[in-house]
Order: sequence, then structure tokens, then C-alpha cells
Amino acid sequence: MNQHRVVVYTSNQCSDCEQVLTKLKEWDIEYEEKNISQVQSYFKELQNQKVYGTPATFINDEKVLGYQEHKLKRTLGIKDAGRFQDTDTIHFS
Repeated sequence: MNQHRVVVYTSNQCSDCEQVLTKLKEWDIEYEEKNISQVQSYFKELQNQKVYGTPATFINDEKVLGYQEHKLKRTLGIKDAGRFQDTDTIHFS
């Protein structure tokens, strides 16, 4: 899998933030976490990107706001075996 620069801006007591971090760990993706509740300069960095809420995930130059599993997968190049699978064979009953 390609290496990506992944930075996740989080805040305290944010369940969506925890979901993003859990999925990244599950997919074995290295990331840098920046908690805006603990470090004021991280909040300023986020504001400079015109983003004012968490979670905010930056993958290379693309941002994913909130917890969007399918968009995270697509941006990271992870094949999604979800509901929109391509199939080679069509079965009729």
C-alpha cells in the first residue's frame, strides 16, 4: 500500500474522533494525532485550513471532515468491500 501523510485533528470527548483513530489503527495506517483541546497551536493550524471542528483528517493534501469511513478508505486507496461491489457475473433468478 502507498505511504500517505496522515494527520488527524481531534478534541477531547469526541466519539467521531475515536472512530477515525480506531479505523486507522485497524487498517494499519500510521498517523499523527493533533488534539486541539490540549494544544492551542493545533487549533490555530486547523483554523488556517478553514476548518473549525473535529475530527478533521488530512491525507496528503486532501481533507476528510467528520467520520466518513468510505471516503477515508477511498482516499487511502483501501478497497471497499461494501455495498457497491463490482461483480463480473450477473445472476438472474
